[in-house]
Amino acid sequence: MSDVDPIQLAVPNFQGWGYQGLEELCSYVGRGTAPQYVDRSDVKAIGQRCVSSRDFRAEFARPHSERAMERVLLAERGDVLLNSTGTGTIGRSVVFNEAGQYIIDGHVTLLRPKAGICSSTWLNSIWKSEWGQKHLERFCYAGSTNQVELSASSLRKTKLPAPPYKHQSKIAEILDTLDEAIRGTEAVVAKLKAMKQGLLNDLLTRGIDANGNFRPPRSEAPHLYKQTPLGWLPNEWGVRTVKDLALSSTIGPFGSDLVAADYRDEGVPVIFVRDIKSDAFHWKSNVFLEERKARSLSAHRVTGGDVVATKMGFPPCISAVYPSEMPDGVITADVVCIRVNQGLAIPNWLSISMNSVRVQRQVDQITAGVTRPKVTLRDVRELNIALPQVDEQSCIIERVLAFDAKIERTTFACEKLRLQKTGLMDDLLTGRVSVKPLL
Repeated sequence: MSDVDPIQLAVPNFQGWGYQGLEELCSYVGRGTAPQYVDRSDVKAIGQRCVSSRDFRAEFARPHSERAMERVLLAERGDVLLNSTGTGTIGRSVVFNEAGQYIIDGHVTLLRPKAGICSSTWLNSIWKSEWGQKHLERFCYAGSTNQVELSASSLRKTKLPAPPYKHQSKIAEILDTLDEAIRGTEAVVAKLKAMKQGLLNDLLTRGIDANGNFRPPRSEAPHLYKQTPLGWLPNEWGVRTVKDLALSSTIGPFGSDLVAADYRDEGVPVIFVRDIKSDAFHWKSNVFLEERKARSLSAHRVTGGDVVATKMGFPPCISAVYPSEMPDGVITADVVCIRVNQGLAIPNWLSISMNSVRVQRQVDQITAGVTRPKVTLRDVRELNIALPQVDEQSCIIERVLAFDAKIERTTFACEKLRLQKTGLMDDLLTGRVSVKPLL
């Protein structure tokens, strides 16, 4: 193939649209230049961190010297920005629509669609599609694995099946409407998560009285509270250590007792730090042991209802309840397994308490000054936990789980919108579904 040969983007073309070169659709295709960074400036430089997989991140743009404006590439609203370097970031694209003065740095390629000829949203959707990404990877990337660069000259040779501008605009309108719905639903999820933190703070400091209501705050009813090693707590509550609440507690096997060579594609699940999140247990590892090997590590077994906590991480000592629907598993060396005495504490209560601000402060004191924070089994056993009666714990957990269900339903609705957008992109960008009836 010669340097002037066009490269057609291999996207299905059910409507038989004519192919147009990228330089016919855009008035400019090229990279920016190296910025001159300063401490403060009204001019910001757009780097690859600004071009996320979802949207433009203005907070990552860095101040650029206002005295160094010769031969810079200024961003305009409606420009399509395409990351051009970096494993994991190359190929990401967004539409730029920010107010203010921004320049493009040398790690980003700018595509400026021609007014009335090419829609920014339509063009951006092309690059985000599976066909656009495959095209960039096959024809436009150059260099070794860790030094991949996008070739602007190869990009300019690309020819796209381009519907008429009115069709592009209608496609863009549909996709923009879905994007707005997705952003709105994401905002609701974020708000619900923030509200949950407030709810947890009240539940873990005030609790629920015998009538099923929050106790009044201490500022309004100081006689209902007492001073404890954890601060002010309701008079009916105690403070116990994790060791007091546990039937048993252990960590995973060390050294040669469990190594990567033991891992299998099926069998008994292996539990890693990465599977434990503060909101819930999410098993993503998909690593197993043979039953015989797992039996030899029976002291490190985890079963439904156990509390698992991380010994390391940022922060360490994050915990979750191992789900009852999961088969018994085996924990790794950096995981603590706590079997709870359910006559004293509900597993969910222990888990949310360990993730609370008051317990994490204890962890911070233990790990202060350490570059890679880590706790020991002894540290975990000695953590102080606020302890209401089991009936009150149940009422509190019931409210937390109900709120979690609301977050889960909203998150599911958001994911459904994303899948809907993916399907619509496939239909609209290929012409499988025509927008003519909508024009």
